[in-house]
Amino acid sequence: MSKVAIVTDSNSGITQAAGKELGVHVLPMPFMINEETFYEDIDLSQEEFYEKLASGANIGTSQPSPESVMKLWDGLLREYDEIVHIPMSSGLSGSCQSAMILAQDYEGKVQVVNNQRISVTQRQSCLDAKLLAAKGMNAEEIKNFLENDKFNSSIYIMLDTLYYLKKGGRITPAAAAIGTMLRLKPVLQIQGDKLDAFAKARTTNQGKSIMINAIKNDIENRFGGMTEDRHIWLEIAHTANLEAAEAYKQEILEVFPGYDIHIDALSLSVACHIGPGALAFACCRKIEV
Repeated sequence: MSKVAIVTDSNSGITQAAGKELGVHVLPMPFMINEETFYEDIDLSQEEFYEKLASGANIGTSQPSPESVMKLWDGLLREYDEIVHIPMSSGLSGSCQSAMILAQDYEGKVQVVNNQRISVTQRQSCLDAKLLAAKGMNAEEIKNFLENDKFNSSIYIMLDTLYYLKKGGRITPAAAAIGTMLRLKPVLQIQGDKLDAFAKARTTNQGKSIMINAIKNDIENRFGGMTEDRHIWLEIAHTANLEAAEAYKQEILEVFPGYDIHIDALSLSVACHIGPGALAFACCRKIEV
């Protein structure tokens, strides 16, 4: 049986410490902050990032350098036969395409998964890959399985502020001003390779209800409905909003009693575009092996 290493990036929300516990190798995402380079969870913590964001620092996202990717791969291939590399969604970053190009020089030993996930759904793909490898699948089989499974997940994100979308040029100043005046809480959806507007809430409570109903609808209409074996993973993500995330978990459990709900911080690559105070609710269909 082939010995397969699982690699992802910090957009998965998997920290360096958690990666060691899970047996997943995590590439830290780089950031340019006031023309200085930092690496997520290496020399840039969540707390430090939000302090810099609040101070008005000029923050730009980047992707891992080819040298850092190949250094990790080369080191792992001294211990493993093959690698499954699971980057963030190709629709949200160029790092997936870059990894695919680099993998061409590895004679099939590195398989890059383009299953268009991010944050907690990307994390679940890593756990699924670990399970598939333990079942005896090789890297190419795992890649194909995960890509065929890519639409069996949903993630909805409620923003607390429109400021960072305006700052990044993703909405016009006029739209931001109107939304702020009306105190709107936009709910965004990540499905496949796109980040799209989903709904506009007037209050935080309304936004949370919208996300719960959206996930419930997806489970009923796309993932086979509610079952006794609870064949769905439920996940919450947040930006500097852990207390609210834990409170939201209790609200979700009233609708989905008995489910184990994982909570993670949203990756900093997402946070720099949407700002603090965001909440996300996601689900993934459990794989059948």
